Amino acid sequence: MNKTLKVLLASVITVSASAAMASDNWENSSALNWKNGDGALCWRDNNWTPATAAPGCDGWLGKKADGVSQSKITLQADTLYDFDKATLKPEGKATLDKIAADLSKIKLEVIIAVGNTDSVGTDAYNMALGQRRAQSVKAYLVSKGVDGSRIYTESKGKSNPVASNATAEGRAKNRRTDIEVVGTAAVK
Repeated sequence: MNKTLKVLLASVITVSASAAMASDNWENSSALNWKNGDGALCWRDNNWTPATAAPGCDGWLGKKADGVSQSKITLQADTLYDFDKATLKPEGKATLDKIAADLSKIKLEVIIAVGNTDSVGTDAYNMALGQRRAQSVKAYLVSKGVDGSRIYTESKGKSNPVASNATAEGRAKNRRTDIEVVGTAAVK
């Protein structure tokens, strides 16, 4: 086979494979999602989010009903953490206790916890600190009975400030964890 034909064939295969993927979960040639050994988890690409999950896969948000409830909560670090720490403070645990209690009122679909930091420190350090903060929220909610497979964590590090990092007050506002809760409320 000549080189031009090989390149053309490879590009056709690549285009057809990417066009066949309607979600960010991997599919085989029969359009079945690839799953792990026990069939509980679907394989994902690096663009995966709960919104792009395939139907029937873990994390899929499903079709929204009339009773859908979605809220975003920002937890400030002065309540949750000490400076440069990811260990929850008692005030932060009390806030998360209230969230865990409120979750019993809905059919939980997903929780996304995003750790943020101020601009003090390197990018790499702040990304890791933000991830540790998000993981501490997840671990605490799991200890309160929330299904850990429904909680996704990520870090924005210092890339998503809500206030100026030029002042101590601004930096304190940027040290936070954002929590997004999506669930279906019972229709009365």
